[in-house]
Amino acid sequence: MLLSIKYNFLFVHIAKTGGTSVRAALAPLRWRDPMYIPQFIASRLSHATGHRIASKLPRHARIIAAKEMLPQEFFDKLFKFAFVRNPWDLQVSSWHHLKRERPHLVEHLPDFKSFLRWKLDPDRSYQYHIDTSIERQTDYLKDLDGTILVDFIGKYENLLADYEEVCRRIGIKPPPLPHKRQAKNRKNYRDYYDDTTAELISVFFRSDIEAFNYTF
Repeated sequence: MLLSIKYNFLFVHIAKTGGTSVRAALAPLRWRDPMYIPQFIASRLSHATGHRIASKLPRHARIIAAKEMLPQEFFDKLFKFAFVRNPWDLQVSSWHHLKRERPHLVEHLPDFKSFLRWKLDPDRSYQYHIDTSIERQTDYLKDLDGTILVDFIGKYENLLADYEEVCRRIGIKPPPLPHKRQAKNRKNYRDYYDDTTAELISVFFRSDIEAFNYTF
């Protein structure tokens, strides 16, 4: 998450949705925020104690964490936004990310289809953080009653235009949007699927597909 008190926004950072680029573009705003120093100190204290003092909003925390930790009146007035991504494309990004940054987790898998069947196997032993993309994107954006709490949902597929809309609502001139963590030598995501694995995504991530109007 990225919280700005001066600019009155909360960015809910869902992994592999272009959020690293958005965060990199907006993070320098913190230096203009008089509350950044206390936030930085609290973050360092949280890290030093193994995050046992609950003084930090983690990078990929769900919005319910912010709602529980922040005063309600303050939380309600924040401009809250997030970016989402086509679930079929997101899982291809997950595959390339793990091969690049955590290869020991997938070295036993010969290809993407095997990876997907293994990752979404309901009988696989529970293993949090294969990566966070095993979770539904909608779960990052709603409260315990299932109500979506963000004010704006941008899409990875329309990243630049939606990022500029976010900046307009914040009231700033859009800082340049850098290109972060782009996979190389990637094919179109549809090329990674067959009918069976495409259906796996359709079932497992149905809530995201319906909420954000995605199709294969």
